[in-house]
Amino acid sequence: MADQYDLIVLGSGPGGYVAAIRASQLGLKVAIVERELLGGICLNWGCIPTKALLRSAEIYHYMKHADSYGLSAEKPSFDLAKVVGRSRAVAKQLNQGVTHLMKKNKIAVHMGDGALTGVGKLTVTKDGNTTELTAEHIIVATGARARDLPFAKADGKRIWTYRTAMTPPDMPSELLVIGSGAIGIEFASFYNDMGAKVTVVEMLDRIVPVEDADISEALHKSLTKQGMTILTGAGVESLKADAKGVAATIKTADGKSAEQRFSHCIVAVGILPNTENIGLEALKVETDRGFLKTDPMCRTNVPGIWAIGDITAPPWLAHKASHEGVIAAEAIAQALGNKDAHPHAMDASNIPGCTYCHPQVASVGLTEAKAKEAGHEVRVGKFPAIGNGKAIALGETEGFIKTVFDANTGELLGAHMIGAEVTELIQGYTIGKTAELVEADFMQTVFPHPTLSEMMHESVLAAYGKVIHI
Repeated sequence: MADQYDLIVLGSGPGGYVAAIRASQLGLKVAIVERELLGGICLNWGCIPTKALLRSAEIYHYMKHADSYGLSAEKPSFDLAKVVGRSRAVAKQLNQGVTHLMKKNKIAVHMGDGALTGVGKLTVTKDGNTTELTAEHIIVATGARARDLPFAKADGKRIWTYRTAMTPPDMPSELLVIGSGAIGIEFASFYNDMGAKVTVVEMLDRIVPVEDADISEALHKSLTKQGMTILTGAGVESLKADAKGVAATIKTADGKSAEQRFSHCIVAVGILPNTENIGLEALKVETDRGFLKTDPMCRTNVPGIWAIGDITAPPWLAHKASHEGVIAAEAIAQALGNKDAHPHAMDASNIPGCTYCHPQVASVGLTEAKAKEAGHEVRVGKFPAIGNGKAIALGETEGFIKTVFDANTGELLGAHMIGAEVTELIQGYTIGKTAELVEADFMQTVFPHPTLSEMMHESVLAAYGKVIHI
């Protein structure tokens, strides 16, 4: 006889395990199905372990520049195996944390390959044994994987995806990074700081192309100054690996093609949703370019089947998946009669994005160009880090904060940052956008001194001709 639940969550990443916990809090009997490791890609092979690597690179960078702070660190070096080992230990700690949370919230964990066999029905297969589960509601949270180049699949030796790049068999000497989104740029920054000679190839006309054009330009200049070679409007026409490295034919923006040699290559050209072999086709769940279509409450077109995270529409971010997990859990609890559940629809315009390169990049809302395309008359404010006392004290005077307001209503349309710790600062503007604050609210808020957050205040003031420190 099948095990019966109110809700089954297929996938235990930052969307799936959060959905399971919230549903359990609301009184539902919940099961979660995971084929590999609790916590999914983010905790085990993505967001968190990469930040551990980047932290090592950041400290190594400061060691090499100790003299700037009146300190001495003679001949700094690193042990790659220990750097990777620390990253893996961080991932293990978080995996164990999720395991604890499942027990604490009395969530049944079924390890194995899950597949939907009908509405409200799911099987879990492990080591040849199959378990049948049933539930009125199922959340699909199976995530995504790295997209391969059609002419050169990753081999884990010379051509890497993010997974190998986090546990490198050896240190690259000359690294090619294909793609300049968050994943590509973060790894480019890590390996550059660790001493590799890095080349980034981006087919569009600027790096981090989803960001504001001013941010892209500033990051391009910064990374070039750090020693990277950045080729925009360029493409890799062929990629061949051998025992000694990688040969890449690169067509540059001027239309010329030439072969270059690298020791290794990281492919960061997007993701593919994990939709295969989980029973979605038979249920006729609607998709858009392979990703599941959902409404703002995370419902698919099939009653009782919900979807969250990277298997759905962009942005493909862990915090978006977690937020969707809460929305779906509360909507399901409400549908099952819980009057204390009050789900709210997802508003993608209020989802911040962060890139943890050096310098960091963070943003929320519309770029200046997108705001104008949408018909807004805008007021734009910019404030440089060089004008901030805390940034000067930290020795981190590179970067700026840019805010975009509707000139007629004072609505904050977007905020864009580059510099030290901006991934921590962006949430202030995100709260402001969610609360629908206007320029006066930001102006009348007292920002503590000395902090980097004062740049946020000054950027708003600059948009209205009231800036103080420049």
